[in-house]
Amino acid sequence: MRALASLFVERHAGIEPGRPVAGTYYVFRTLRAVDPDRLLARLAEGGEQAPGQAPEQAGASMQRRLEIEGYEAQLARFRQMVEAQVRQRLVDDRGAAAVARTLRRPLPEDVDFLTSSRDQIADMRAVLDPLTRKLAGRLAAKRRHKRRGALDFRRTVRRSLSTGGVPVRPAFRKPHPAKPELFVLADISGSVSTFAAFTLQLAFALRSQFSRVRSFVFVDGVDEVTDVLQQAPDVVEAARHINAAGSGVWLDGRSDYGHALSAFWDIWGEQVRRRTTVIVLGDARTNYHDPREGALKAVTQRAGHVFWLNPEPTAAWNSGDSVIARYQPFCDAVYECRNIRQLRAFVEDLD
Repeated sequence: MRALASLFVERHAGIEPGRPVAGTYYVFRTLRAVDPDRLLARLAEGGEQAPGQAPEQAGASMQRRLEIEGYEAQLARFRQMVEAQVRQRLVDDRGAAAVARTLRRPLPEDVDFLTSSRDQIADMRAVLDPLTRKLAGRLAAKRRHKRRGALDFRRTVRRSLSTGGVPVRPAFRKPHPAKPELFVLADISGSVSTFAAFTLQLAFALRSQFSRVRSFVFVDGVDEVTDVLQQAPDVVEAARHINAAGSGVWLDGRSDYGHALSAFWDIWGEQVRRRTTVIVLGDARTNYHDPREGALKAVTQRAGHVFWLNPEPTAAWNSGDSVIARYQPFCDAVYECRNIRQLRAFVEDLD
């Protein structure tokens, strides 16, 4: 396994000599090539019992859980070996003292979604709940103070009596701005699934600030999962239901943004309105399929706003099979969203 980690780092990390970084980006590039989530799914499929076997149900279920936990432990060890290989190469290049100065234990808000470990994900979930309450309050206050209500004629006239009938200080009614509706389209393939889970959880938790929140997931197809998120006790259980149902998968389960966006437009396009804000979550890596940006253009022409949140570092955009530049002209804005801090900044900017 150590030899494999060394080989993947050599081929995919793209380490730049002399660059004063801690190596997180190099780990991300290596793990993107490995695609741990897809590898885990393939290992789990390989361990399924053959048709016709009828073992004791309880025993089979326990054995299955133990096998999956074993695979997860192996992948966690492989991730640690990749990190160690990257760190060793940085030490060889710049020296131990220089590398030590760049290393730190990041706060949960600063941990990258795409390279987070299981323990870091747990810490990030603990941060997200109180953050959601703060964001809800800020959005409500921002909406109240951004617009003035209609002119209150009677109060304005009464005020003008003290200034000789001149309405120097107009009075306005308390504003009741209409809440927008939110459509969230989340890529749940591969390593971006962690980013999608956190963003879907945040959007659902902020539903009181929108007239309606609808959630969709896609890989090469697209499915609505609004009811799943409403009924599940937490996002972890919701993710289990989504994966068990094969949601978002149309053909081979490999990312195809073009087909997914076209399917969304064909099925739900007419339900997008001027009050609708559409947020797309994903890395725009199409596996070299046709991106069909015309489907996103059609959505943009009907929606009030379209935003794209990309969990990859900006430096990785438009490399390999990434086609974010093809979609960018049809978005109000495209944001790098690698961690909770950047996700919070985006939500605070929402109207």
